[in-house]
Amino acid sequence: MDRMNELGFYTLAGAPKSPRDLIAEVQQGEALGLGSAFISERFNIKEAATLSGAVGAVSTELGVATAATNHNTRHPMVTAAFAMTMHRLTGGRFSLGLGRGIAPMFDAYGLPRIKTAQIEDFVGLMRRIWRGEIVVGHDGPAGKYPLLTMGPDYDEHIPMTFTAFGPNSLALGGRAFDAVVLHTFFTDETTRRCVQSVKKAAEEAGRDPSSVRVWSCFATIGDHLPEDVRLKKTVGRMATYLQGYGDLMVKTNRWDPEVLRRFREDPFVAGFRGALDATGTTEELEHVATLIPDAWLAPAATGSAEQCVAKIQGQFDLGCDGVILHGASPSQLEPIVAAYRKVRPAGRFDHLAANPGGS
Repeated sequence: MDRMNELGFYTLAGAPKSPRDLIAEVQQGEALGLGSAFISERFNIKEAATLSGAVGAVSTELGVATAATNHNTRHPMVTAAFAMTMHRLTGGRFSLGLGRGIAPMFDAYGLPRIKTAQIEDFVGLMRRIWRGEIVVGHDGPAGKYPLLTMGPDYDEHIPMTFTAFGPNSLALGGRAFDAVVLHTFFTDETTRRCVQSVKKAAEEAGRDPSSVRVWSCFATIGDHLPEDVRLKKTVGRMATYLQGYGDLMVKTNRWDPEVLRRFREDPFVAGFRGALDATGTTEELEHVATLIPDAWLAPAATGSAEQCVAKIQGQFDLGCDGVILHGASPSQLEPIVAAYRKVRPAGRFDHLAANPGGS
């Protein structure tokens, strides 16, 4: 079976009951011919390094990427060693994916908010350490470190992926990373603009724009799923994004901020504790659905398998190099992947590496 390196999935989508669910998901995803498994991180049973090792251990061809972990939650040498271990464990299928994190959560945990200069400095440190350099007396935005090195026996390029949202992040992704993962529920106009921003930044940095892969993170929720599940994966997920960083979602998509204000001031939403997609009931989410315009939920693959495939193909037409079929497990994606394979253009994606950050 041909490996479709232009398609990926998130393992343990949403709020899993057990991290062991990952094992079956990865095996199913690989059997379907999906190209990559992406790993999101939450500070519960979804710690990224542990999950990455599990994916690497139970797969033989899938690309693997953290999308995303944060550079300031581990010492640089711990992160460098994690990535190098994964690189060697998977035979080069691993991409270290970073992100800015969620500001209110960082504030609550006492973690400093992440700035663009810190990420760029950190990327440079990782590249140098993996090349076997001895970094002495580093004093930069990422921190002060007397010594950072794995020793001269290492000389590797490990692709790095960045989960980007705003213009500064998109530009950083284009000039410093090997791949960029966009956010879910981006409108077509936003997706096209973001792809162009990444490619332009790469070109301005003297890089080949085609060498920086841009992944659409595209909610893929077919009608074959039960209605309550679809509600959780669409309305519930959007509501959770609006809870965490609604202002950024609205600004990026150029949506009406008045809608966000009404959402936040709704008595139920204002009094709800926790993530709506994790603990909201069907009845509660039905209420939340009345607060979110259909147009905000439209940038997703919904409907029949064939309708989902048409929407997925549209992401490539907007300039994306890959599409992460977000919000569903491989078993839930099976009819959609089967329909996609029937119309997949021969040869179009043959140049893509298994590594989601590989060129």
